[in-house]
This record gives sequence, structure tokens and C-alpha cells, in this order.
Amino acid sequence: MIRIGDFSKLSRISIRMLRHYAEMGLLSPEKVDPFTGYRYYYESQLPIANRITALKDMGFHLSAIGEILSHNPDPQSFEQYLKIKRAEVQEQADIARHRLRLLDTALERLRKDGTMLKYDVTKKEIPEIYAACVRKVIPAYEQEGLLWQILMKETEPLGIHDANPCYVMAVFHDKEYKETEVDVEVRKSVQGSYPDTENVSFRTIPPVLAASATYTGSYEKISEVNEAVANWIRDNGYQFTGTAFNIYHVSPHETANPEEYVTEVCYPIAKA
Repeated sequence: MIRIGDFSKLSRISIRMLRHYAEMGLLSPEKVDPFTGYRYYYESQLPIANRITALKDMGFHLSAIGEILSHNPDPQSFEQYLKIKRAEVQEQADIARHRLRLLDTALERLRKDGTMLKYDVTKKEIPEIYAACVRKVIPAYEQEGLLWQILMKETEPLGIHDANPCYVMAVFHDKEYKETEVDVEVRKSVQGSYPDTENVSFRTIPPVLAASATYTGSYEKISEVNEAVANWIRDNGYQFTGTAFNIYHVSPHETANPEEYVTEVCYPIAKA
């Protein structure tokens, strides 16, 4: 048997950590002198110490290492442990690469114009919703309110209940910007089931992955917000996959002051 100090040198594990392993039941000394408190190990315990170190280096937590050692898995079972951990590490690596890309993009733009990012763009999934919808061709984007009037008028007799959270949004179906005769759809998420009316249809909207930027202020800012979102999509290796839409968190329905509007500009995306 060898004392803990020598075992520490041979295993390249600190005495403090060896004591911790003993407390956890991972690697206990073969003998503890009742008078001196000295701890002694067998040389045959070195492979166990080395396995613990190897598993730690792979990213396994000590609790998982304890489970592996206690079950003493056969090669096939141990392979499953390794595959699960590899998938976990791969996911962490993907997240780290995504964060590095975001940081590089922010640094590049900061160096380019010397200012902080004016609008923060993020990737998010808009969840599935059940919504009351009105879609029509209207004279201009500024007359979107006509669609909301129709929606409110025709759903009022139904006594609809807003979903929680309630998504209030407008979808712009035209494939290009148009001066007139624009194809716009407004949606409001609801809970319950209701019959369609003359102009309002109730349907489930599937989830969508989107590049999103939320800003405060009038709708006159939307063009520059669109630019920020488009740049983010390009710089981060994504592409447009669907029609743009706005989510209205604070709209003219809640305030008459345009500077208090809170709007989220969203573009469906996928990896390029």
C-alpha cells in the first residue's frame, strides 16, 4: 500500500480531490490508520483513478462518473454513455460557435460605424397559435387599421377570449414592396373555438423560426429595423423563408402616442 501523497503524485490527482472522491464514494482509500488518520491506497486503484480523470476530461460530472463506475458497464453500454455525452458536447459546441458568430458580427458593425447596435436582433421561435384572421388587399400599408376594424366588429358578437399570451400581428404576403393594393393579413390569437364569419376565419398557425427585432417608437422606423434584421440574417448565415410579419406589443389600440408603440419585426428564416 502507498500513502495518499504518493498516490496523488502517481495518479496526478490532488490530495484535496482524492478526499473529495472518497466522500462521494468514487475512490476510497483501502485503509485509514485509526491513530494517525493517514490514508493508504493500493497500486491497483490507479486504473480507477485514471478512468475518473479521463471521464472528467470528457465532460462527465462526478455524479455521472459515479453511476458509470458503480454499474461497471460492458463495452456496448459504455459506448452509449459516450454517445450521449458526445451529443451533449456537440450541442454545447454549436451554441458556442453561434455565440462567437454573434460576437464577431457585433464587433464588425461596431468597428464599421463606431456606435453601439441600434437594434438588437435575435433568433426565436414564434409558437403555434390559434387565431382570428382577416386577409384582404387594402389600398396601402398605412390603412391596415381597416382590417382590424373588420376583425373587431365581426368577432364582438362571438365573445371571443384572448389567448395568454395574446399575439396581435400583421402578415405582409406580397413578395415585394408595393405602393398600393397591398396584400395584408391581421391575426389575433384566441382561446376556444368559434365559427368563421363573413370576413374572419379561425385557424391554427404553425410555429415559425424567425429573426426578430423589437423596438419602441413610431412605425416610421420600420425601414431601418428591417435593414438591421436583413443584415443580421446575412451576417449569421441564414436565409429568408417566408413572409414578414409584425407583432404589436403596444399598438394604437393601447396608446395614442406613437413614441410609446412597441413593435416586433419578424422574418422567417432557415440556415442558408
